[in-house]
Amino acid sequence: MKIILNQDVVNLGEEGDVVVVKSGYARNYLLPNKMAVMFNKTNQAIFASRTAAIEKRKEEKRAASAGLKEKLDNVVITMVVSAGESGKLFGSVTSAMVQEALAKQGIEIERKKIEVPTHSIKMVGTYSVRVHLYEDVSAEIKLIVESENVLKKRQADEAKAKAEADKAEAAKAAQEAKAAKVAKEAEEAEAAAKEAEEAVIEEAEAEKVEE
Repeated sequence: MKIILNQDVVNLGEEGDVVVVKSGYARNYLLPNKMAVMFNKTNQAIFASRTAAIEKRKEEKRAASAGLKEKLDNVVITMVVSAGESGKLFGSVTSAMVQEALAKQGIEIERKKIEVPTHSIKMVGTYSVRVHLYEDVSAEIKLIVESENVLKKRQADEAKAKAEADKAEAAKAAQEAKAAKVAKEAEEAEAAAKEAEEAVIEEAEAEKVEE
């Protein structure tokens, strides 16, 4: 069935496009939801009169998608999931999960626009997820899938290393403080000896004057 799209439809076309789809898809989904209208002379004329407005909206969408692409290309999502020792997940990472992770960062994207490698990820690793934005513009998101057990072990190792570093730093500080104390005591002793020596000299000079 030939129809005219009343709005952008992912993987089908944009507002104003004339496309051919299966009759059931048109009658049961697109037409009832006002996402499209039948292709006929009347509707052709209506869309022809809206050409300028449609093109203006397209320009706005192009500008918005360019800005969103720049933002998404710098996004890194880390997902911590349950996995076996081999790295195989006890489940999978899907586009819906990526959509949810993006939403938490304040980025709203239709799930249909998110393309996860092999449709779902089943191994830990680093992946590139494509997000279709508008026309031929798409963005690439960096997705890191980590094992929960591996992450916990790494955090424990990091905590242990930090504790050992803090202990070594404390020991170093104690040694420096001890060295500083010894140096100060030596300085004070030297000053006292010098003071005593000067006192003796003064006393000797005083006796000499009296004679």
